[in-house]
Amino acid sequence: MNLQGRNFLTLKDFTPEEIIYLLQLSAQVKEKKKKGIPVDHYRGKNIALIFEKTSTRTRCAFEVAANDMGMGVTYLDPQGSQIGKKESIADTARVLGRMFDGIEYRGFDQSIVEELARYAGVPVWNGLTNEYHPTQMLADMLTIQEHLGRLKGVKLVYMGDARYNMGNSLMIASAKLGLHFTACTAKEYFPARELYEECVEYARLSGGSVTLTEDVTEGTKEADVLYTDVWVSMGEPDEVWEERIRLLSPYQVNRKVMDNASENAIFMHCLPAFHDLKTGIGRQVYEKFGMKELEVTDEVFESPASVVFDEAENRMHTIKAVMMATLGEK
Repeated sequence: MNLQGRNFLTLKDFTPEEIIYLLQLSAQVKEKKKKGIPVDHYRGKNIALIFEKTSTRTRCAFEVAANDMGMGVTYLDPQGSQIGKKESIADTARVLGRMFDGIEYRGFDQSIVEELARYAGVPVWNGLTNEYHPTQMLADMLTIQEHLGRLKGVKLVYMGDARYNMGNSLMIASAKLGLHFTACTAKEYFPARELYEECVEYARLSGGSVTLTEDVTEGTKEADVLYTDVWVSMGEPDEVWEERIRLLSPYQVNRKVMDNASENAIFMHCLPAFHDLKTGIGRQVYEKFGMKELEVTDEVFESPASVVFDEAENRMHTIKAVMMATLGEK
C-alpha cells in the first residue's frame, strides 16, 4: 500500500484498510525496536515540529522516532516561529516545505493544519488540534489489539467531554474499524450531530456501531475498553471547572464502573491524568473544589487493568510508522 506524499490530518481521510496497514507497520517497527534492529534509512531527511501547544508524549514520540530513523529534527515552540503572527500560515508552510521533508503541527483549530498541508508541498502530520488527534488513535488501536487480540467487535466506552479531539477521534477510529463506540456522558457533552451521523455511516459499513448515552450503568455494561481524558484544559477559568466537575463527576471511571464492564476490560487514558494530588494542578483542584481525583480514581489508574503506559509508548511506534509510510518506506 502506497501512502507516500500523503498528509496525516484526520482518520476521516483514510480507509479502514489504510488504517490497518499503518497499525501493521507500527507493530513491525515496534518489534524491530525491541530486537534492536535499526530502521535508520532516512539519513539526510529533516522534519519540523511546530508546537503551539506544549506536550510531553507527542514531542518525545516524534523526536525519538525521527532520531531512530536517522532524521534531523527542528523543534519550534510557541515562541519559536512567526506562524500566524508576523507571517501567514501559507507563507510559513511554503518556507518550511522548502527546507524540511515533513512537518508536524500541534495546536489549535484544524483549519491551521489543513492550511499548512495545502501549501507545504511535503507531508504534514497532525499532532493534535481542537478537533482531531489521529496519531493518538493509532497508538490506542495498537494497544487494544495487543491486549485484547482484536479490534472488530470491541466495545469501547468514552467517558467525559466527547465534543472535541479525543471524543471525535475515538468515535471515527472505532466506527471505521468495526468497534462498538459509546460516548457515555452528559448530553451537553455529546459529539456534534453531523460528525455523529457521519460515523454512524462508517460503522454501518464496518459492522461497528455508535451509541450516545447518559446512562452510566447501561453505557458501560460489558465494556471491553473504558477510556477517559482530562475534563478541563489547563488555563480555562474556574467557572468552566465548576461546570465540568458538576456535570462530569457522575462519569468518573472508578471501581464501580470497572466492575460493570467485562471481566477482562482495560482502562485507557491519553494522559496526563488527574488521579491524585501529586501535581500542582491536582492540588489546586483539591483546594478549590475538594476533589482528590477527577476523571479516574487512583485505584483504577494504578490497577492491573490500566494500560496507559503501554498506550503512551505506542505513540512512538505508531508515529514512526506514519512518518515511514508518508515519506516513503525504505
